[in-house]
Parts: sequence; structure tokens; C-alpha cells
Amino acid sequence: MGKFSYEVLFHPGNYFTKAHLDQLTNDLRSIASDCFDEIPYYQTLTGKRDEYKRAIISLARDKDKKIVGFCSSLVLEIPTVGDVLHLGLTCVSPKARGKKLTHKLTSKLLTQYLLKEAPFDGAWVTNCACVLSSLGNVALYFEDIYPSPFGAKKPTGHHLNIAKGISKFHRAPIAINHDAKLNEQTFIFEGSVKDAVFEKSAHDSRFHHRNKEITHYYQSIMNFERGDEVLQVGKVSMLTLPKYFFKQAIRKVKRSAREFQNSPEEYVTE
Repeated sequence: MGKFSYEVLFHPGNYFTKAHLDQLTNDLRSIASDCFDEIPYYQTLTGKRDEYKRAIISLARDKDKKIVGFCSSLVLEIPTVGDVLHLGLTCVSPKARGKKLTHKLTSKLLTQYLLKEAPFDGAWVTNCACVLSSLGNVALYFEDIYPSPFGAKKPTGHHLNIAKGISKFHRAPIAINHDAKLNEQTFIFEGSVKDAVFEKSAHDSRFHHRNKEITHYYQSIMNFERGDEVLQVGKVSMLTLPKYFFKQAIRKVKRSAREFQNSPEEYVTE
């Protein structure tokens, strides 16, 4: 599969026709069906116009213009804080995996959002997950993240206000269980994904972060058997993105070096 083209849609529920929304929903569900045993009924996957009205979606298309990956984020209003960008859901078709689409979709969405909505001050972001690789990437690439092995040991007032706002007003669009308890010290939603499609095992290495210390950190604050998930709260700005791209470049160089060491004959040139 060759190069991909990208598109970022801002709040398509405000201007897409019903037919256009239905087609987009079918495309997103088709990709989600390859990522979940059961397609979760939340966010844009519901097909509801109201969900699309608060969504920002980045799409990746192949050479035939077929959607092969998407990142769907939500803009949520938090009292006393304002708009917060929830990182939401990213899915990539199996035939397009291994192409770094997850990072590219996220970076394109963030870049367009910041340029349009918060070019100077940056924006608050949230992520809610029990997938250790997702939690680790957010901890690495975003600023002032709590909880994080690299950040503050306790949340600030802004962190806490956002966490309480998410808990009180926005559980449904994030698929947080209505009965889950928010631990305001650890930002754990206790029992949020128990018996749900999002539930993961602490020992399933497919969902671990490549950095073992990060994996161990989040394993230590969650109870997977109870069905916990972590709410991360932090910031993103135009200064965050160079850090994101730099770390991606460093990883690419290291990967190429390892490949050269393993098979140097493949790199011989005339």
C-alpha cells in the first residue's frame, strides 16, 4: 500500500447531509469492526448527528480514496475551564497497519485543531483508557499530564476541575460506566469497563507500551480485574508538536540502525 491522503473534518454534524453522515458512519464502523470484537456504540460510531456536531475527525485514505483509518476526537465544554479536546477513538484497518497511521492521524488532527482554535495559548486535552500503550503515548507526548510517571505527584486545581467536569457531564460520550467511581486522587474510574468491549487484561502484552517502566507505572495504579480505566488530563500546544515529531524521528533512526545491524547486506548500494 502506497502513500495516504489525509482530511480533517471539523464538526461535520453541523453541515453534512444525512446521506453523507450515514456513509461516513458506515465507513468508520467498517474499520472499527476490524479493531473490536463488537463495535462499541458510542461517539461517532452511533451515527447520531449530535455526536458529529462536537467531533473533530481525521481520516486517512488509500490511493483509491477508500478510508483506511480515522481518529475521532470530541470537543467537550467544562464549567470554569471552557473547551477541552478529548482524544477519543483511533482505528486503523489491518491492511494499513505498520505505517504509523495512528501517530499521523493524531498529529494532523492536533495541528489543525490548534491552528484553528488555540494557536497561541494551547488547549487542555483528556484521554480515558485502560490500554497501556495509549496511556504511555499520551504521557510521553503531551504536557502537564496527570497521572503520569513523569509529571506531578498530585493534580492541580485545573486538572481536578476537568476530571470532575468529565465525570459529572460527559460520561456517556466517552463511554465511562455510569456506576464507575472517580478516584479524585488517582484519576481512576473504578470499574468503568468491567465486562465491556474496552476491557483489557493487565498481562496481555499486545496492549503494553514498549517502555516497560511506563507499562509498570500504569499497571500499578489500576485494578484490571475490577475494570478500571485512567483519565489523563494535560495540555497540548504548538510547542508540543515539535517534541512529538522529534521523538518519532528518533525512533525511526533507531529502528533503521537495528535493521542495518541485523541485515547489513540489504543496505549495500552501488
